[in-house]
Amino acid sequence: MDFNRRTAMTAGLGAMAATAMSGGTARSAAHTTVTVQGESAVRTNIPVVRDRRASGGRYLRLRTTRKPPARTGWYATYAVRAPRAGVYALTALATAPVETPHTEAVASYLHLSVNEGPFTEIACSQPHWYESRPGWGDLSELDLGPVELRGGADTLTFRVTEPVVLDDTTAYVLALDRFTLRHRDAGPALRELSVPRHREGERARLRLTLDGHAPRAHRVRYVVSDYHGHRVAVGHAAVAAGDVGATVTLPALPPGHYRVTADGVTGAFACLPARPAVTGPAGRFGVNVWASSLVPPSRLADFASALRDMGAGWVRDGRSWPAAEPAPGVYDTGHHDRRTGTLRAHGLAVLDVLSAAPEWSMTGASLPLPADLRHAYRYARRLAAAAPEALQLSNEPDVDTTRSTADAHAAFVKAAALGIRDAREPCLVVLPGIAQRGPFQDLMLANDVVRYADAWAFHGYPDPTEPGEPRFPGAADEQHELARRHKADIPLWMTECGAFQKARPRTDLTPEQEIEQARYVVRSMVEGLAAGNDRQFWFAGPPLHDDGVYFGLLDREFRPLPAYSAFAALTSLLGAAHFTGPAPLLPDGVQGFVFDNGRGERVTVAWAERPVRWERCPAGTAYDIMGRRLPTGRPVTASRDPLYITSPAHTAASQQPLPRPRAPLSPAEHIVLAQRFPARNAAPGKEDGDAPPPHGYRLGRRTRMTVDVYNFGDRARQVTLSAGPVGGGWTVRAERETRTLVPAGGRVGINFTLLAGRSVPRRVDRRLAFRAMLDDRTDIPASVALIHLT
Repeated sequence: MDFNRRTAMTAGLGAMAATAMSGGTARSAAHTTVTVQGESAVRTNIPVVRDRRASGGRYLRLRTTRKPPARTGWYATYAVRAPRAGVYALTALATAPVETPHTEAVASYLHLSVNEGPFTEIACSQPHWYESRPGWGDLSELDLGPVELRGGADTLTFRVTEPVVLDDTTAYVLALDRFTLRHRDAGPALRELSVPRHREGERARLRLTLDGHAPRAHRVRYVVSDYHGHRVAVGHAAVAAGDVGATVTLPALPPGHYRVTADGVTGAFACLPARPAVTGPAGRFGVNVWASSLVPPSRLADFASALRDMGAGWVRDGRSWPAAEPAPGVYDTGHHDRRTGTLRAHGLAVLDVLSAAPEWSMTGASLPLPADLRHAYRYARRLAAAAPEALQLSNEPDVDTTRSTADAHAAFVKAAALGIRDAREPCLVVLPGIAQRGPFQDLMLANDVVRYADAWAFHGYPDPTEPGEPRFPGAADEQHELARRHKADIPLWMTECGAFQKARPRTDLTPEQEIEQARYVVRSMVEGLAAGNDRQFWFAGPPLHDDGVYFGLLDREFRPLPAYSAFAALTSLLGAAHFTGPAPLLPDGVQGFVFDNGRGERVTVAWAERPVRWERCPAGTAYDIMGRRLPTGRPVTASRDPLYITSPAHTAASQQPLPRPRAPLSPAEHIVLAQRFPARNAAPGKEDGDAPPPHGYRLGRRTRMTVDVYNFGDRARQVTLSAGPVGGGWTVRAERETRTLVPAGGRVGINFTLLAGRSVPRRVDRRLAFRAMLDDRTDIPASVALIHLT
């Protein structure tokens, strides 16, 4: 994204201009607006740099890997001459802490102190920052929220204490051109309505918070409604003069999602089922989080608690390899390790995802993988030392924007898997999350990657062009059929599953979209497990706006959406979630699935596209999509909202063992073959996975290439390499003896020449396979690529 344009930022409203005075003090020429230049701090340890694009020709710019002073952090203090006391809207022309449509540059999260008060992180969500208007260069017009000033001489201090992950390092970053304060003439107003998460039977307390101290008693009428839009509570709260908020106790509520409104402000909260879900590694349900990019540091602990309370056993997270290893063998993993530690400390099992390799490790021909697979081995081994429960060996390589091939990714997977296996405490190895069934995945499987993994992974999303509510895709059935064909004896994980919700800038999802999302959370999780998936990960947990599409179980203010409560009901009722089969005796139009929850109960989950009266439903206790118990003795109606019916189980389901790494790999499996072609022979682009054939390396009539033989074992091995027949007029000739000694931890390259005869048709893929064996005649997993004549 290189969309950069300079946007003139007005210094006032209409004719009310603000001016900045020397000496670091800003004075307003009008009564409502004060603008302060970033370079005019009265105290700072952040450099000032010149740039003609900046409003004053200079601006504050921090970019350093040096840790800040422990007492102050990286900071800038400003003296502000506010024309009067009251609440001001604070905006700034600065770098956002997340990527935006107009720039990929990011900054550290800011902390703010007003008049020497305590620092508070400006912990807004990714959609809040993502939708910021562009400024000049990499800067954006940021809404930093309201602040209360006493009037006259005030001070504002911005501080940075947390680094941010950049392309190739972890650093402390801030760019500040100027900030503006606009007085709110209406005075303090209601800013937030919040109710902490709680379980059924626990007391719910509603907190009403103003954006400033009330000059006089502030009386507020509030209304609470449930998922169905029914009003469940009405009351009044009074904020006393001089206070900023008040708390009232709500009546007992059943599990579900609730909306509270007052003074034109809307809040949301969740009442969770009384019975907690199965969490940790034994849990069947997970959530994608990408915490470094989507969760402000000050929110991470509560966010992790929210996921655990919702019933997520797993979180899928990712780290930047270039930032974690900025130079060969130099590791800087502390930032991400602390986040992983926070997630695990809250009872969540972590599936960490390997990213593209650092630039220093790649060549034009290897992009996005390291040219030397020993870097992958060492890095994966290092990551395993941080003790995540599982490592996934890349994300959607079949649809990335490079010309990389499946055989190269397969070799990378083997090397990284061996690094994990050879760690002191190996974690689970999960294959790359494949975006869609196709020739890329077929070729990876032909390279025998399954034997190196503990779990097979894939992704699946509904077709956004289909009318109506989202439907569970056929990806799960396709992947299970493929796994059976390859006789894969490992569980299948659907590591991304979600729905595309159209997002409008600075606007929440509509009530209809929220309901649609809540339904699909349940349906997709149930249908995924029914298809045979061992683990099911929703995309995503945090608020996320990406190119007009909204994901996330939380809204823009990190409040729970109805889908959050639906997820909590699902995990609470399904428990261990052992799928036992389709529900019997269903009326026409009703879909039903039966699970054993591991607590001696049989749970039927059912829904229908149109309301259907279910006369012969299983005897038991019925619950709605929110986990609210329905009245007994009444007929049940199946509808688009999934419902649950629990009844005693006649037989107990066998306990599912916790996922554990497979047995150690053999000496032959520690030998990895990797085909290497010059960059001029690179394969065609993938076109988001939709590229037509041919897909292989593009060769001429005579092409030289190399097969790298890696030995990731602990002793030298004699390896004999041979090329399989290509057929179709192709000939493969070795340029040297193909029996070679490969030292422990070493690599030996053997060159070959490929000749295309006159009968070889152009643009037709053929498989090129290299096989090898040890001196004891143990077969080494093959390397299989596609080639064609251009």
